[in-house]
Amino acid sequence: MIEYQFAAASGFMIEEKVLVQKFLNRKQRERLKKPDWLKIKLGDPRNQNAVLELIDGLNLHTVCQEAKCPNIFECWTDKTATFMLGGDTCTRHCGFCAVNKAVPGPLDPLEPQHVAEAVKHLGLAHTVITSVNRDDLPDGASMHWAETITKVRELNSECKVEVLIPDFNGDESALNNVLRARPDVLNHNTETIARLYRRVRPDAIYEQSMELLGRAAKWRDTEQPEMFTKSGIMVGLGEEFEEVVDLMRDLRKVSCDIMTIGQYLQPYEKRLPVERYVTPEEFAEWKKIGEAMGFKHVESSPLTRSSYHAREQADNGTSKE
Repeated sequence: MIEYQFAAASGFMIEEKVLVQKFLNRKQRERLKKPDWLKIKLGDPRNQNAVLELIDGLNLHTVCQEAKCPNIFECWTDKTATFMLGGDTCTRHCGFCAVNKAVPGPLDPLEPQHVAEAVKHLGLAHTVITSVNRDDLPDGASMHWAETITKVRELNSECKVEVLIPDFNGDESALNNVLRARPDVLNHNTETIARLYRRVRPDAIYEQSMELLGRAAKWRDTEQPEMFTKSGIMVGLGEEFEEVVDLMRDLRKVSCDIMTIGQYLQPYEKRLPVERYVTPEEFAEWKKIGEAMGFKHVESSPLTRSSYHAREQADNGTSKE
């Protein structure tokens, strides 16, 4: 009887702790309401629907949809989109990402051609292509990447091609497959500071990402001087101001040309929470510091994302050479 009462009491204590934690979590969400500077403007739904119909008709995916990008209305109003290769399911388990996590299906052999057709239909002058991680494939889908770049160029000779690639698990030959297709911008996001990698990117290694960017910069210097290297991070995940500055120094050590810094926004409840909303003044200060370090361009604002104003970023980098 005494044991039963103790167990029951313990159960009530555990239940009470759960309720208290739920209350605290709810209060935290209430405290971290989005500030005014994160409000977005809705664009013309007719243009958005035109892009959506095209993408659905060609069986394509966009990171705009899958990552729940806050700029989707602005970009789709301008008939621009960031295409996502390899399906809509990722093999990794990043704490910030809204993309599905599971065993992905086979690659669509028609996808490179369909991306090229979509770029032509939209009349893009600068297209951004990214992908899910495909660690299930021996080459990380790098040849699929290369074919897509080639197909886009065949149908759109004047269009600049920017690629936002995964780390390919540090496989240099996979990176070279992409580089030999000669993208105009080679982007690989660091995503966060080194200290937070285990929590934010548990399947990735900070030093491996830096090594990839360094290899891409060496390719640029020896094979393709007109190519830019680029990387981006999210803030509001628990990093300190100076830790971001340290990361910027690391990127400059591997000769990274362009950097993006934007506010992390929790895509849904089971993803990492927002620790804080960074002020526009802090973003402006990082931009100032980065430009003084020698970046050709730093895009730093609450709504900045890797592909947001991507054409302007590349154009600004060219103008500073």
